[in-house]
Amino acid sequence: MFKHVFNTMQDILQDIIIHYPHANDTERQRLDEQLAKLKQFSDQFIEEWLQFEEKMADFRDMQQQFGYGPAAGESQPAGASPKETAYPKIISAVPQAAQQAAGPAVAGVGLAGADDEEWEASAAFHRSMSKGQGYFKLLMFREAASHFEEAVDRSPENNQARLFLGMTFMHLQEWHDAQRHFQLLVEITEHPRWRALGLNALGCIQAVRMNLEQAAVYFEKAHQADPNFTDPLANMQSCAQHAGQLSLYFGSGQL
Repeated sequence: MFKHVFNTMQDILQDIIIHYPHANDTERQRLDEQLAKLKQFSDQFIEEWLQFEEKMADFRDMQQQFGYGPAAGESQPAGASPKETAYPKIISAVPQAAQQAAGPAVAGVGLAGADDEEWEASAAFHRSMSKGQGYFKLLMFREAASHFEEAVDRSPENNQARLFLGMTFMHLQEWHDAQRHFQLLVEITEHPRWRALGLNALGCIQAVRMNLEQAAVYFEKAHQADPNFTDPLANMQSCAQHAGQLSLYFGSGQL
């Protein structure tokens, strides 16, 4: 699930390595800031991973203490296999149809022409999404926006790509572009959470413009679209109680 993040981190680091020796002072400062973000993310990931491994080790000790599970070094019985968990697919995964298209020809039918073009278009879309998500996770929203824009250009009907692009514009405070994408999203999506995210974002844009009554309408619609999404209620309360400053939740933590 973190593959697209680390692939992007590798790309960024390689770019820093290439350009750093020849950069001027301003450019070197920008590269130093990017490197600091990479280091911060890497350190945080390692810390969380070590804590997880420590808990896993404690649990294995408990299993052995109570006689549950295989002992240390004990293999599983022949024919046994670990239980598989059906995790949801991430956007960076290539669709099954595209994977099949990459395989050998069936019954003498080649993969030339339209099939090749379709596969290339699908692969290019997923590369753009994967890179965009990597930059988004690293809070490098300007870079993320360029890749999400590529994804939307390649597949305008893909609501998830439009959702990510709109949310990226929210973090860049480019309200007009964000509003344009979210207005289209809420009109065409049938996904309750995505519709709620779009309506909530539109409410935040109105709140930023101090159109608080219109913002409240959007927040209410967002809550109705998905009552389990709590950010709209928090935003409504912030608008009702504001004293010159608003605390707004865009909902990007849901992505």
